[in-house]
Amino acid sequence: MKKFVLLLSLMLSTIAFAQGTEAKKAGPPEGKALVGDVYGAGVSAKAEKSALTTKKLDQKLKKSAKVENVAVKGKVTKVCDKKGCWLTVETDNNEKFFVKMKDYGFFVPTALEGKTVVLEGNAEMKVTSVDEQKHYAEDAKKPQSEIDAITKPEEEIRFMASGIKVVN
Repeated sequence: MKKFVLLLSLMLSTIAFAQGTEAKKAGPPEGKALVGDVYGAGVSAKAEKSALTTKKLDQKLKKSAKVENVAVKGKVTKVCDKKGCWLTVETDNNEKFFVKMKDYGFFVPTALEGKTVVLEGNAEMKVTSVDEQKHYAEDAKKPQSEIDAITKPEEEIRFMASGIKVVN
């Protein structure tokens, strides 16, 4: 009986240690974000061919507050360093819009920065609170002076990606 209890304790300790080690590995997934790499549910061939420029997306959002099942092509300018759970994409007029992953269901490597991607998902105009803006600024490791300068809510394009594909 003592051997059984000792063996059970050893197994439970090993499992707990393995889970603790796994938690310490938190961070964006590894990867080089090469052309053709896909994250999330993927991007359909039809969506890839018909991907809107961000300028056209902006025009659609002026007509409707939300656009569903849309594909957009743009250049990734920043990826969350903590988990790879959000990114920013540069628009045609050098503005950026914010992208989160649907249901927090997938993450992207930081190597995605500077790459051109096609995003498939839903877009909407959203007012982002001061607290949320500061949270993302902290994630992006912006200087404290820049974080402190955030003092009012901001209306911006938000994209909820179900899939992302690296393209030329």
